[in-house]
Amino acid sequence: MKNLKQTVIAFTAAIAACATFIAVAPAATAADQNSAVVSSERSFPKTTTARKNLLKESTSTDVESDSNWGGIESLNVPQTKSQAEKDAEAKAQQEAAEKAAEKAAQAQTQAASRSATRESFDTSNLPAATGNAAGIVALGLAIAADDRYVYGGCNPPYNMDCSCFVQYVFGQNGISLPRTSGAQATVGVAVPSLAEAQPGDIIANANHAAIYIGNGMVVDAENYGYGIRTNPVSWSFGGSSYSIRRVG
Repeated sequence: MKNLKQTVIAFTAAIAACATFIAVAPAATAADQNSAVVSSERSFPKTTTARKNLLKESTSTDVESDSNWGGIESLNVPQTKSQAEKDAEAKAQQEAAEKAAEKAAQAQTQAASRSATRESFDTSNLPAATGNAAGIVALGLAIAADDRYVYGGCNPPYNMDCSCFVQYVFGQNGISLPRTSGAQATVGVAVPSLAEAQPGDIIANANHAAIYIGNGMVVDAENYGYGIRTNPVSWSFGGSSYSIRRVG
């Protein structure tokens, strides 16, 4: 009987202990869940000074309003060259001078060669010109000389270009002509071909003007090297087209 009573008491105590455990466990679990949530609050000190703009400070300087820097902002600082650049520049200038001298020498040689091979022309064999043409041809031949030509010049009887020469010769014979070769190529009456040309006719185009003297020859202010001379038409116009005009 005593053993039964002890067994009942032990059983009752066990049941009470289990009930207590079951009641306390959820509370503990809840407490554990609540304890897993961590909240934190952090405060930072207030900034009392503005952050400086380092880039701005590196490109500007505050100075007194009445400061005088002597106009340094307008100084013209000379650009210097390295020795290698100076040497290269001097070499280029020397080469340019040598080329210019060589070109001038070649031009002189070519002019001398053309002069040596120039077709000889005997003015005594010219066909007879009549009227104004006779005076035109005679004057044109009379003033032919090496030192009469000047490009774009018109200060007769010297310093004449091709059209000024033609204008001057005709003017001395009472015939007024325009100044330029292009205009002279339109005056008077057109002559169909060189075979029908007569002494005293004008042969001209936009680039050159000459006076026909017969036998396929002209007298003209050719260039600085040759001055005013007699030449074959083909020589003076170099294969370019031209107009033959008869005036007077």
